[in-house]
Amino acid sequence: MNDSENLVNQLFATHMEHTAGAASMAVTDISLAADALVASLLMDGKIIACANGSANVLAQYFCTALLNRYEHDRPALPAINLGADATTYSAICRDNRFNETFSRQVRAIGKANDLLLVIVDDGHKANLIQAIQAAHDREMKVVVLSAKEKTDITSLLNPDDHEVALDNLAPGQAAPLMMVIINALCELIDRKLFGG
Repeated sequence: MNDSENLVNQLFATHMEHTAGAASMAVTDISLAADALVASLLMDGKIIACANGSANVLAQYFCTALLNRYEHDRPALPAINLGADATTYSAICRDNRFNETFSRQVRAIGKANDLLLVIVDDGHKANLIQAIQAAHDREMKVVVLSAKEKTDITSLLNPDDHEVALDNLAPGQAAPLMMVIINALCELIDRKLFGG
């Protein structure tokens, strides 16, 4: 094997190790997060998602799976990715309000029975922290999917919020595991709401 092949093999081996670790430590948290998402939807709430950088792709994937479908046709479920609206996002940033990019939107459209899904792949982010605070101000529950354990975001969570935290992974290592977790959430939501 050449160096490139060895590197690829090592990447796969590391991924399998991280997957096994996540499977052993996150299953209960994933199930509880799915229950919270379902409860919000059953109370006529919507899911509001936010994430920074490449994690925003995961937020959009999740919202698309709810709005359109995951694996099977079913009624559309209400979900909004706050990072998908580039015009609003850039307008808030233009006014030197980067830390308010999500909180301003949560305060405008969030309500009790809605749920805020926050995806964090690289640690501490002021705009995500402010979004969580805004959600709590609007009496919303929060679910956090995080690449790292025990961040400053963890300390903001209320007892009825939920966190699925991976074992302090770099964004590139966390992204494929977060995709598996998001797929698990989508599958659980569909089964709990529509059977199958």
